Amino acid sequence: MTKQTSNSRRSFIRNSLGALAAFTIVPRHVLGRGYLAPSDQLTKAVIGTGSMGRGHFGYAGTRVVAVCDVDRSHLKLAMDQLKDKSVKTFTDYREVITLPEVDIVHIATPPHWHGIIAADAARAGKDIWCEKPMTATIGEGKRLVEAVQQHGRIFRLNTWFRFSDNFYGMGTTVKPIKKLVDSGLLGWPLKVTVSKHTGFDWKFYWVGKTNLPEMPVPAELDYDMWLGPAPYKPYTQHRVHQTFRGYWDYDGGGLGDMGQHYLDPIQYFLGKDNTSPVKVEVDAPQQHPDAVGTWRRIIYTYDDGCQIILDGEGKDEKAAYIEGPNGKLYPGFKSTIPDLEKKLAAFPDPLPQQTDFVEAVKLRRKFALNEENGHRSATLVNMGKIALQLNRNLQFDPVNQVFINDEGANNLIFQPMRGPWTI
Repeated sequence: MTKQTSNSRRSFIRNSLGALAAFTIVPRHVLGRGYLAPSDQLTKAVIGTGSMGRGHFGYAGTRVVAVCDVDRSHLKLAMDQLKDKSVKTFTDYREVITLPEVDIVHIATPPHWHGIIAADAARAGKDIWCEKPMTATIGEGKRLVEAVQQHGRIFRLNTWFRFSDNFYGMGTTVKPIKKLVDSGLLGWPLKVTVSKHTGFDWKFYWVGKTNLPEMPVPAELDYDMWLGPAPYKPYTQHRVHQTFRGYWDYDGGGLGDMGQHYLDPIQYFLGKDNTSPVKVEVDAPQQHPDAVGTWRRIIYTYDDGCQIILDGEGKDEKAAYIEGPNGKLYPGFKSTIPDLEKKLAAFPDPLPQQTDFVEAVKLRRKFALNEENGHRSATLVNMGKIALQLNRNLQFDPVNQVFINDEGANNLIFQPMRGPWTI
């Protein structure tokens, strides 16, 4: 790239982002009644074209018009898969979100980029489909909620168990679990145990390595852009792409990877979509400041006494998945309550949810798993990460979303970002 071309590109991006501060780009599908027929496909740009991003090229009702990645080898794989030469390619997401032909931005980058890209996309008038975890910090989640709502965007977080598919080892969808909890047959408060014995795998192989050797940066990778807001660390292969989850700067190990898949449905069936726990307790080895390690137990407690127990060791082999004063529920929807199915038939089903994202975008309806409840389940993950990093129990104010009398924990709500990045 010549110096003149580089300067022109920087000028284009700077001017485009300056314009975004003055007005919101209105996507073509909301310009007026009949502008986009219900049968028409929505257009999307996929940012992050590793295996996760490429796996989402084809969801129904959408068409890829642009792809973006800081690794040119990923872009080549994307274009080889798409076989459509009209698709535009980019290495800087800021250029993608200015495209007027893009309706939806699908974010499949490492989590330390989710909040920034999603908030910028919202300000640019794009609807958003974001991979989990929603954000890498509690503070980024709060800012993202503000951006999505201020600009009237439709947001979807990409975990779906609260409304479809069998929920891991439970042998059922979440709907009958929600119905059981709502019925009151188990009593209150409830204790939920998430462990390998109730069908969940915390993927403790997502741990980091220490004393990593510095390596030359591959020619196809813009490593500085890959790091983005994260602190600068010398390049080594294990920090990026498939194994980035093992480092606090970018994710949170197995908790960061699987946490929202496992915890979001619990938040939903406990009726906690608008709140957070008041306490998190940890039992874990001292964590390395850079590399994520494993943990034995994390316990979340709500103000009404409900608890979520993350059993990393699988210590309690006979634990029920859900336990209340009047009964227990085990994997396979087996319960200690006699004639459970017959008793449940007398209770109403849970309220219906908006589970078609394309329809939500076209009709401007809030998606089932959106920026608000997604932020609350991401907060469960991020509360656990902070307690693990500090290796201490924490008290939390779910209204103001801050830790109580703990400056060190509150410093991790908004982790410092490397300039010029901000959310």
